[in-house]
Amino acid sequence: MPSRPRTILVTGAATGIGAACCRALAGPGTAILVHTRRNTEGAERTAGAVREAGGLAEVALGDIGDAETPAALVAQAVARFGGLDVVVANAGFADRTPVADLTDAGFAKSMDTVLWAFLRLARAALPLLAAGEAPRLVAISSFVAHVFRTDATLFPATAAAKAGVEALVRSLAVEAAKSGTTVNAVAPGFTQKDAGGHTALSPAQWDAVRARIPLGRLGTPEDVARAVAYLASPGAAYVTGQVLHVNGGLV
Repeated sequence: MPSRPRTILVTGAATGIGAACCRALAGPGTAILVHTRRNTEGAERTAGAVREAGGLAEVALGDIGDAETPAALVAQAVARFGGLDVVVANAGFADRTPVADLTDAGFAKSMDTVLWAFLRLARAALPLLAAGEAPRLVAISSFVAHVFRTDATLFPATAAAKAGVEALVRSLAVEAAKSGTTVNAVAPGFTQKDAGGHTALSPAQWDAVRARIPLGRLGTPEDVARAVAYLASPGAAYVTGQVLHVNGGLV
């Protein structure tokens, strides 16, 4: 019998994909550190869902873009639950500011919140994951690092940051392989927001988006979470250095 629960850290888990990942990973014998920057209400709701599924849960606050936060989250997971087995790096935001209007500070914010945060999280977590059970590091990337069309909305800063995450995933997969830790990414396509959440496009723009998706619908956070759950599972032991696209066949 394991001496402690399978311990999972999910960043940006108050709503959306992060919350869905917590729900998909929850169950008896699991413990999840539910991170949010400041949405305590949402994070507590996610933690409640984890507990209802039979798992343990605790909420952690912090701005993932701050240099000290990633390591602090890792330390909190270990201190609370006794180890670390899975990290899901989900926290981030989308910025569609055109390059001509993008300031140095704006670009740096995307780098800090997405790319630098993932680097710092991986650097802190990998030594502990190496001692974990079926250790997994999963990053959430995005279609915006792959779709560049004149009829598509562009997210230059986000695309650069997410592309960097994917490159880092591949390097980390090689470095971490000797410990049995797998490192992968999931790249969601257009995904529905939670009810009441901010939307970057108008209804007409969303209709145009659906027309480009062969499956004819937007993805759901649960669609993405199922892919994350697979990559985080013991069954994905021979999958590493990959980017799994969950986008309905987006073209």
